[in-house]
Amino acid sequence: MYNVARSPSALQTSARRRRTATTWFWKGIAVLVLSGISIFVLFPAVWMLSTSLKTNAQLFSGEVTWIPRPAMWSNYVKAWVSVDFTRYTLNTTLYAGSVVIGTLVSNSLVAYGFIRHKFWGREVLFAILLGTMMIPGMVTMIPQYILFSKLQWTGSYLPLVVPAFFGNAFYAFLLRQFFMGLPKDLFEAARIDGAGEMWIWYKVVLPLSKPALATVALFSFEGAWNDYVGPVIYLNDPNLYTLQIGLSMFRNTSDVTWQFVMAASVFIMLPVVILFAAFQRYFVEGAAVSGIKG
Repeated sequence: MYNVARSPSALQTSARRRRTATTWFWKGIAVLVLSGISIFVLFPAVWMLSTSLKTNAQLFSGEVTWIPRPAMWSNYVKAWVSVDFTRYTLNTTLYAGSVVIGTLVSNSLVAYGFIRHKFWGREVLFAILLGTMMIPGMVTMIPQYILFSKLQWTGSYLPLVVPAFFGNAFYAFLLRQFFMGLPKDLFEAARIDGAGEMWIWYKVVLPLSKPALATVALFSFEGAWNDYVGPVIYLNDPNLYTLQIGLSMFRNTSDVTWQFVMAASVFIMLPVVILFAAFQRYFVEGAAVSGIKG
């Protein structure tokens, strides 16, 4: 019997195989954990879709049915025509689109001002801006309503849209963190070429900040699209109602048709899901980069 020493290349191959096996093991654990979390998170959405396709008999049968037979796709048509969802969709699109425009313009200007201009008390002012995030919305609701009623803005979209054009602490902070990572040489080169601050903001900063802007746009759109409290407080004309108010109409009757509620909820959820899927790359990149800068 002879003991033959293993060559260095054999030892390296063995070590590499062990590292590969360990890597695949932890990747498998991560996939299992994330799959479990995904199932937990997606459960309400799957149940909502299943419920939207059921009949009254299936809904109250007491049996858990994931795939209704037959599937009542007509529930979506009935839910759409039961309430004036066409008008409410147009109203909500106008409302959410205006909020997105105001949010992007105002907060990008605020963030640009904080990174490009050094003035006395800048850091203190920025700290005060962030401090407003700790004020609950319920505290300012009554003063805001009194202000807008004095301005005779109630009954219109002005109380819902105009505040978006005056900045938001969270969005300004998010954009400021992203702007801080932009190369300073670009600003100096544009300034040497004679560009003004607004030209630099529009032609240099905004085109380079698409990921952060997409993140802010998606957040603000989702907030306006799903807003219920604001439209309920300020809108009193049925022709101006939004989708969330239309959805509540299914629950204000003594006989709640839950399959119609769920079908309408699917309609309302789809635009946000489609937007996130379309801009997922920008959203993930903007959220990741903005979170580590500064």
